[in-house]
Amino acid sequence: MSPRQFLRPGMANMIARILRETGLEPRFLDLEITESLLMKDVEGGIATMRVLKAIGVRLSIDDFGTGYSSLNYLKQFPIDQIKIDRSFLHEIAASQNDAAITLAMIAMAHSMRLTVIAEGVENETQLAFLRANHCNEIQGYHLSPPVSPREIPALFARGFA
Repeated sequence: MSPRQFLRPGMANMIARILRETGLEPRFLDLEITESLLMKDVEGGIATMRVLKAIGVRLSIDDFGTGYSSLNYLKQFPIDQIKIDRSFLHEIAASQNDAAITLAMIAMAHSMRLTVIAEGVENETQLAFLRANHCNEIQGYHLSPPVSPREIPALFARGFA
């Protein structure tokens, strides 16, 4: 969600209404919120996230590791998963620091019972590192470039699900 959308008054009520109108089960809706967005209004963000979680919506912190949040705030966010920003993966094979930070994020998230998704996976080296270190899911060009909605069934048929 964009900061403007997330910070809009009544946003959680609007999402609840849309879920009722469409019949979509809330557990199938995952809203991605950037780490930096939450730092604009931490208490308001936490309150909104709690309402969304009460509805049953899943919440993800997008671009994790690039914002300015403290770990103290992270433990208060009612989230389901973190998405590790692609900037940590770009040089993961060559940079001990990037590898160490990525390992720490994966371990921390798992100890908090969160799912970990790595964004921007572009090659087999990155994929192997993430697999070896138990990253739950990946996104990126290594799997597929962006596709139109009508191309998605073909991806599933090839086993990209």
